[in-house]
Amino acid sequence: MSKRKVAYYYDADAGAYTYGLGHPMKPHRIRVTHDLVNAYNMLGKMHVLKPRRATPETMSSFHTDEYVHFLNRVTPETAEELTYHGTRFLVGEDNPAFEGVFEFCSISAGGSIAAAQRITSGDADIAINWAGGLHHAKKREASGFCYINDIVLGILELLRTYPRVLYIDIDCHHGDGVEEAFYTTDRVMTCSFHKFGEYFPGTGTQEDRGRGKGKGYAVNVPLKDGITDQSFRSVFEPVISRILEVFRPSAVVLQCGADSLAGDKLGCFNLTMHGHAHCVQFLRKQNIPLIMLGGGGYTVKNVARTWTYETACALGIEDTIDPHLPWNEYFEWFGPRYRLEVVSNNMDDLNVKDGSLDKVRTTALEQLQELEAAPSVGMHDVPRESVGHHLGLTHDDEEPRDELDSHLAQHARYVYDLQESDTASETSDDDNSWDSDESAASRRQASSRARTGNPKSAPPRTRMSLLTGQYFDVPAHEHGYSHFEHGAVPGKTAKRRFFQSAARWDDNLESVILGKDATSPIPIGDLMERGGRLREEDGEEEWEDMQVDT
Repeated sequence: MSKRKVAYYYDADAGAYTYGLGHPMKPHRIRVTHDLVNAYNMLGKMHVLKPRRATPETMSSFHTDEYVHFLNRVTPETAEELTYHGTRFLVGEDNPAFEGVFEFCSISAGGSIAAAQRITSGDADIAINWAGGLHHAKKREASGFCYINDIVLGILELLRTYPRVLYIDIDCHHGDGVEEAFYTTDRVMTCSFHKFGEYFPGTGTQEDRGRGKGKGYAVNVPLKDGITDQSFRSVFEPVISRILEVFRPSAVVLQCGADSLAGDKLGCFNLTMHGHAHCVQFLRKQNIPLIMLGGGGYTVKNVARTWTYETACALGIEDTIDPHLPWNEYFEWFGPRYRLEVVSNNMDDLNVKDGSLDKVRTTALEQLQELEAAPSVGMHDVPRESVGHHLGLTHDDEEPRDELDSHLAQHARYVYDLQESDTASETSDDDNSWDSDESAASRRQASSRARTGNPKSAPPRTRMSLLTGQYFDVPAHEHGYSHFEHGAVPGKTAKRRFFQSAARWDDNLESVILGKDATSPIPIGDLMERGGRLREEDGEEEWEDMQVDT
């Protein structure tokens, strides 16, 4: 195989965090993988880099400010209060508020963003971040062991330079967070191979294909228990080949979730290490810039074996490494065979047994056949740094905000969150009604309730737990839960409204007016000095209770 420039991102602190005693997600697997990669002397064949940790400002390019602010403050001691008794942000048992959760997220997101930047700069052909791949995180809530969606942040960085990006997910669970983020755009195609049917997160049918401009650019391949290497290859290669032919991506992001391996504690597939790594080998041959990310995987020794082997695949040396494991710090973990392998078990392949695999493959290919040629994008020169960074307006952790900045930011969040929408005037066509962040599952449930004529027969929003497989309710849309529908009172057809404030500019008075009936103009300079308060004498207590007339 020809050589590739490979960048490998690793932060030694990533493996030091823990979700808690008994939790199946073990960040320590990243440390074990790195140690095994080092034992095989692969580090000298790559550019080994420590990524810069993502800042809250960077995370808010996808996630909401209030959610990022919450993660930056939450601790095990304050979680009950900050989540409003478990009703916001961290709903359910899957995502505990462990010590250092924000630092862990910043490492994961920073690695994926740095990998994207390395690819776009041309300094690497393949970039690896095994600490990334947390594909379930939503815009304003954690889900499925994932808090910050590093994949979305990395893809957004790629889109600054590339017109089209392909995201491929081979985790056992559906990549719902990434799919939802790009559900209405044709610049990102998402393709997920996952287990479906009473399995977390409960989404990912072949009817979920995108909406609006993104119609047809979400591809789902739902599978059943026990799929083997041969069966998986028989559906992966033709579907991805057709996508590459039709979509012609400028870069590919591959989420290498290892819970699709045989013997995983939470998975139900029967893939061997070589069957899983074949996806990496197949994409490497396409000569398209590639980012490889981690993801699920809950049998630590098998995760480390597979990601080590796939690192070798990225380097093109998988045929030369010794299957007998070299000595390393965690050598005794790999007994009794001490080999670089994950073997299959005796599970029945239900995909072949009932003939469903052929139907799924045929349906996926027919859907791709309906797509037109690769969508075009008007390209322009991309600056090496953002306007804010160039002007020195970005926030640096070493230079905390002063009191005025904090008040202005707080006032902005307060005003934007209190806007009410008139349901009668906000009715929209079908395409516009997809501006919300609700999952496809939530929409199907709402549709089902409408058909039965019983709107109260089920809660408006439910989530499935990855740990227990049980469904639980999330808060209904009401006053105080604006983090679910930012800037609007929810309704069947109500659209979200951004950046609408009671503050308006009066051309005659040449001043800012607060409220429709305000008669006393306030100079903009004075308003900024007061941090947005209506009266200069208002204190912090009045700040919290300030009412804004809309």
